[in-house]
Amino acid sequence: MADNDHQESSNQPSNTQETPERQFLFPTQVMQTFSDKGKEHLDTNTSSRLLLSLKAGSFMTFGAVFSVLLAIGIDAKGLTYLLQGIGFTAGYLMVFMSRSVLFTEVNVLLPTSYLQKSYWRKHKYVQFWAVAYIGNIIGALFVALLVMMSNSLPTEFSKEMGTLLDKKMQFSEHGWIGWFQVLLSGILANWLIGMATFLTTAARDMTGKILGTALPVILFVAGNFQHSAANMGYFSLGIFTSDKYAWHEYILLNLIPASIGNIIGGAIFISLLFSYAFRKEMRR
Repeated sequence: MADNDHQESSNQPSNTQETPERQFLFPTQVMQTFSDKGKEHLDTNTSSRLLLSLKAGSFMTFGAVFSVLLAIGIDAKGLTYLLQGIGFTAGYLMVFMSRSVLFTEVNVLLPTSYLQKSYWRKHKYVQFWAVAYIGNIIGALFVALLVMMSNSLPTEFSKEMGTLLDKKMQFSEHGWIGWFQVLLSGILANWLIGMATFLTTAARDMTGKILGTALPVILFVAGNFQHSAANMGYFSLGIFTSDKYAWHEYILLNLIPASIGNIIGGAIFISLLFSYAFRKEMRR
């Protein structure tokens, strides 16, 4: 009799339903992941850091090429911005998914490690930033040289590239005020790219990571916010396609102020504010 009762009860439908697995990480978990990734980067040797930086810079130029190609022949500005943003999303996804070392992503990861523990005392942060920056530039230039030597791009590419370069360098017409405008634009740019890193890290499947990367990237491209790593890709191509600007103008009038702004945007508006907001949960 007991056996029959047990069999009947086992055949009854359960009143409880399985909770589907959560498809994202909570902000506290994202910030802890940032800290862990930052420490992993610091634990790698200099040659590995340089190699990963070269890869990241290469991906930036590939993203720049794709964004320009998609915009060729498009007259509607809104559609142009959308397609350019989608094109550059490919570059950022390759960086994020391959765990390459991008200067502007480092601006988010390393300050998070710094703020959480005394781990920073053992490592040279400035050296890491310098290796990432130099590696990104060399990687971007290398791919730009290969692309131009391959003669693979359509003739319309140079014209579209020139239009985009004028847009990036328009601040130079305003003198020192323009220099500080680039700095402020750099803050906004890496605030957005920091959020792309945040959303991509939070997502637990490939679809989520693509969307998490694409939306902030499309916004920063549409807003013409100055992101030093992205501009490394554009300017590397510009050196070979246009003689309107000299290489030192790209560096002095755009890359330097944009890089300073990128550090502020990533370190303060992502690392510092989120670390402070979730400090209690992270301690637990």
